[in-house]
Amino acid sequence: MDVIVVGAGPTGLTLAIDLARRGGDVRIIDKAPRFFAGSRGDGLQPRTLEVFEDLGVLEPVLQQGASLPVIRVHLDGRFAEERRMAEPCAPTPDVPYPNAWTLGQSQTEAILRDRLAGFGVRVESGTELVAFDHDADGVTARLSTGETVHASYMVGADGGRSTVRKGLDIAFEGTTDDTLRMLLGDVAADGLDHRYGYWFASAAAPMAGVQLTPLPNTGGLFQFGAPLSPRDDEASLETLQGKLDAVRAPVRLGRMAWSTVWRPNVRLAARFRVGRVFLAGDAAHVHPPTGGQGLNTGVQDAYNLGWKLADGSPELLDSYESERRAVADRVLGISQELLRRHKEGTEDAHERGENTRQLDVSYRTSQGRLVAGDRAPDAPVKDADGKALRLFDLYRGPHATRLVFGTPAPDAPHTYAVLRPGQSAPHPYVIDTDGHAFSAYDASDGTTVLVRPDGYVGSRHHENARRHHDSHHYRNAPEAGHAL
Repeated sequence: MDVIVVGAGPTGLTLAIDLARRGGDVRIIDKAPRFFAGSRGDGLQPRTLEVFEDLGVLEPVLQQGASLPVIRVHLDGRFAEERRMAEPCAPTPDVPYPNAWTLGQSQTEAILRDRLAGFGVRVESGTELVAFDHDADGVTARLSTGETVHASYMVGADGGRSTVRKGLDIAFEGTTDDTLRMLLGDVAADGLDHRYGYWFASAAAPMAGVQLTPLPNTGGLFQFGAPLSPRDDEASLETLQGKLDAVRAPVRLGRMAWSTVWRPNVRLAARFRVGRVFLAGDAAHVHPPTGGQGLNTGVQDAYNLGWKLADGSPELLDSYESERRAVADRVLGISQELLRRHKEGTEDAHERGENTRQLDVSYRTSQGRLVAGDRAPDAPVKDADGKALRLFDLYRGPHATRLVFGTPAPDAPHTYAVLRPGQSAPHPYVIDTDGHAFSAYDASDGTTVLVRPDGYVGSRHHENARRHHDSHHYRNAPEAGHAL
């Protein structure tokens, strides 16, 4: 399995890591001569943290990042109140990371690049995809270096202006609102406590303000967001300082480390795949920043696609578009609604937190408490030696995992019996000491659950009805079909 990944942002890097850890031959190219240096997508959602744990990068992400700060609201230069972007939730046995995490995108990318380098793969910067051809046997790509590369597959993770998407002539359906412009970027701000975020506005127009969010481990930088009026013809530090001065904010800005002008751009590719060429991340869907969904949806595109490319079965490759395009469409709707409520000043922190964590993303094709296509929950267990484990520990890695509840499990790789206290089994097993595993999986004795490599339920059945079934590979699971 050899793959060309075009684009070395979070989506492309996640995919390259997943392919490399499966032993795939992967090359990742990016036309930019230097790595991105800025915060941009700085909100990591709970499901993305679970993905990062499986990929082996969660520890540095947690070390370098921080939880969402309390926002101190100032109106006309006076402190008014404190508020949160989302209400924090306590960890539970099935959701170990319930809250979003703040880390600048350039820092996230650096962590992912380091992990990828551990597999012997490095980003080829300053290397642009010039043209490509594809047929039933593979992809031939011509690069700006003059090299011609042949591969089994190619994935375009090259952003909203994707060369790959344009080369496939795929429509990018949606809208761009030129009536609303925002100045975004990273800036040093004297006089502010870096433990907090800030909102500066006038009492007459409290929703039309400047937001400053602390960026951890950046030497005191804040990410800022400020509306630009039709009269603002310069997206500069002076423009931003002028907006703060207008609402009497007691802040003096220092250097501007990165900035961009953003317009609401909401688009969804008509297709995510043509033959052996796939789209992922912003190349397939572009989101407004409300809710912090764009980077996270792209990471999960890659996590969904990696194991399917490694497997190579037509059924699994076909499922990528049907699963992920439906998710992107739904998430775009959430982002748009949050943008509308933000503009109207009717945003609710609790609802925002519930809707944006991406823990409820499902590929299910039928109804039920826990069915094929749902996220596989975590739960605390103990191994045969009494060592504390989590179900996520069993899932970690590029394999599928089979759980057999309450009865001995078949002797097969990555297959475990999940037993109650006092039960035993001849094959590898774990003990559900407090009942959380049985409860989370809605399992009775004899229930078998197959967990896909991307942490979603691939199939579930009662062992008495499948007594002779001993396959451990996802593709051969009896319920696989289209119920992915």
